[in-house]
Amino acid sequence: MNKYLKKLCTGVLCGVISVVSIGAQEVYAADATDMRAVWISTVYSADYPSTTNNEDAQKNEFIQKLEKAQELGLNTVVVQVRPKGDAFYESDLNPWSAVLTGVQGMDPGYDPMEFMIEETHKRGMEFHAWMNPYRITTSGTDLTALSADNMARQHPDWILTYNGAMYYDPANGDVQEYICDTVEEIVENYDVDAIHFDDYFYPSNYPLPEGEDRDGVVANERRGNVDDLIKKVYKTIKNADSSVEFGISPMGIWKNSTSDDEGSATRGTEGYYSVFGDAKKWVEKGWVDYIVPQIYWEQGNAYADYETLVEWWSDVVEGTGVKLYIGHGIYKDVVAAEVTEQLEVNEDYNVNGSFFFSLRDLLNNRQGCADALQAYYAEVDKPVVVPEPEPEKPVNVEKKWAYAGRAKVTVDGRAVDFQVYTIDDYTYFKLRDIAGAVNGTSKQFQTFWDESNLAIHLFKGVPYSSSGSSSAGRYGDTYATTSTAKLYCDGVKKSVSAFTINDYTYYKLRDLAQLLDMGVTWNESTFTIGIETTQSYK
Repeated sequence: MNKYLKKLCTGVLCGVISVVSIGAQEVYAADATDMRAVWISTVYSADYPSTTNNEDAQKNEFIQKLEKAQELGLNTVVVQVRPKGDAFYESDLNPWSAVLTGVQGMDPGYDPMEFMIEETHKRGMEFHAWMNPYRITTSGTDLTALSADNMARQHPDWILTYNGAMYYDPANGDVQEYICDTVEEIVENYDVDAIHFDDYFYPSNYPLPEGEDRDGVVANERRGNVDDLIKKVYKTIKNADSSVEFGISPMGIWKNSTSDDEGSATRGTEGYYSVFGDAKKWVEKGWVDYIVPQIYWEQGNAYADYETLVEWWSDVVEGTGVKLYIGHGIYKDVVAAEVTEQLEVNEDYNVNGSFFFSLRDLLNNRQGCADALQAYYAEVDKPVVVPEPEPEKPVNVEKKWAYAGRAKVTVDGRAVDFQVYTIDDYTYFKLRDIAGAVNGTSKQFQTFWDESNLAIHLFKGVPYSSSGSSSAGRYGDTYATTSTAKLYCDGVKKSVSAFTINDYTYYKLRDLAQLLDMGVTWNESTFTIGIETTQSYK
């Protein structure tokens, strides 16, 4: 969907845009509704905080970084509030994070998450609480190094170790309950907008027992364990507060097409196998409100091309109601340098916004990415200025006799039954009937009625959704009057022949075909009109 349609469709036609008259202009100012988020990583104090044991310094640092993010056009922060089985908030289940004080379990003297949420909401931004569900340590297996109130220390039977680090065992039912309780505690006690998980599930490439296949019994059990947690967390959130969303940022590749015909045309590491995360299933089952695949590659990458993956994920969310945001790896020079181009690619797919990893790269303006984002969002947010039209010549309204009939029509070879009218030896079709017939093809379009301007707006390439019955009700020979409704195609006014019959607007098929650039044929022997969406108008 192009920028013009995003603004006009969410505004004039959906009631979001307000109209302000300024001299000879009408300015349509639209709210930014697309997601513009940045991940703020706290593990290793990567993005925040840079100091320990200093409440004022931590607060001032967060405010400065928050305001800089907003200045760049962002509207959401995704803060890692549970990096290693610990907490940036008051908790009965998880110890205070050592990142705050240098000592796990030590009270920092204030509630950082409560403060961050308040400052974020004060600026009209969203706060997503980012949690790592299973990680206990990034390195080290000494339980005595953990605080006494750490659940891992109290329940060593909940732990699995791999590559010198500790994790909560996804197969353990008590672990699943503990994580759900942790999520519930946050949702019930804090005004978060979403709970956010990243791509850490089973340890990456956690080995299977000897003789087991990656699609075998044990591997499927592991995926089932993760599925169970995702489903339970979603239900926990909705039961506590249905307005809070649940989002996950999985690895950018679910499966390669060499592993599964439904996979993407890529050759990279597959989340389905490496961490036992079936992200495609979570979307299809509706266990998440949004998905943020980490498409951390550049356009043209030989193993994982950016647009190839955006298109694949766009197809996955199609019709599910799950929002698709794209995760951009601006920590890579090659990605940071082309971030504007990636956002422009997103415009052509079912993408509702972007997440950027991570804050430090944005604030350091890696490869000019901060400047690029600020310029891009400023352009997107620029009000659409529509000059006041010149007075239109009055339409010469005529009244003509219209003969009702049924046209034999095929759409790409498929027979479609249309109720049509013949006026002056020309056949006229209802616009919404044509929209429904070509929906799902390359010539699909959406229509909206703009009551304030007595105009029909047509947007090419947008899936059609009917606002009511397509039946004309009364049907038979009757009078037709010249339509006074204006027709706009992608914001440009068009001059076509149209008549109003029984409160519906009818157009010549060839006028619509020319407008939509689709082929029209006539079979004299069978008296059949053909609509060919794979051809251009001739």
